[in-house]
Amino acid sequence: MHPTSSHRTTPEATPPPASNAGRWLRRYGPPPTTTKGKAKATLVCLPHAGGAPTFFRDWPTLLAPSLDVVAVCYPGRQDRFDEPCITDMTVMAGEVAAALAPLAERGSLALFGHSMGAAVAYEAARLLQSRHGVRPTHLFVSGLVPPHRMLPGTRHLKSDAALAADLLEQGGTDTQVLADEELRALVMPAVRADYQLIETYRHTSAPGPLDVPITAYHGQDDARTPPTAMPDWQLHTHAPTTTRSFPGGHFYLQQHRRELTTDIRARLLGSL
Repeated sequence: MHPTSSHRTTPEATPPPASNAGRWLRRYGPPPTTTKGKAKATLVCLPHAGGAPTFFRDWPTLLAPSLDVVAVCYPGRQDRFDEPCITDMTVMAGEVAAALAPLAERGSLALFGHSMGAAVAYEAARLLQSRHGVRPTHLFVSGLVPPHRMLPGTRHLKSDAALAADLLEQGGTDTQVLADEELRALVMPAVRADYQLIETYRHTSAPGPLDVPITAYHGQDDARTPPTAMPDWQLHTHAPTTTRSFPGGHFYLQQHRRELTTDIRARLLGSL
């Protein structure tokens, strides 16, 4: 439960929606029909709390043409700026799962989520399996302890200044956005809503464990993802689970994008 924001959630610089994906998905690379060769799977990336799909803007370059990469855009940011934010995990996961299900019609589907995005990805994967009859090929979770080990929090009830300080402490935030009063006022509603979503999230046994391989990543210096906790992701799937750490803190993936995406590609293609 590590809400952080490193990208503006204002309407400017909004990426185009992925084709046939409606409001929820964004694609920064060319559609799979125009890439050299055919993508072997679709990787859906879910950003951290307060984050936007732009966090993954360079991933298509790193993963194409083997993988088609799309990113989730939560309500309350970018071209969804005027939509109400979602503060309930059940609602968020249900909406995300419904948006992702049609992607499975064109081939294998995998999910990657960082921090809050990992929890949303996990719950959406469970709904894809139980509600939509879609079994994801692989689930990649990053910067998050297993759901049953997550604790409730009250940071979403604190002042904007306290939330901004928490964002800065985690190290993945654009300090210029938080330093500008107007920009901070724009992004804070989404940040606060995402904090509420993840801090009030409670794992339940229904609809049961996944039947999907899980890979859990974490930063070696991220105090909120202790190495001893990460193997417990195995409790949430009948398929194999592996863990891997990288140097760095909660936002290790900013410094290790190439190594991380190389590992994701190898593991995902190995699951096909």
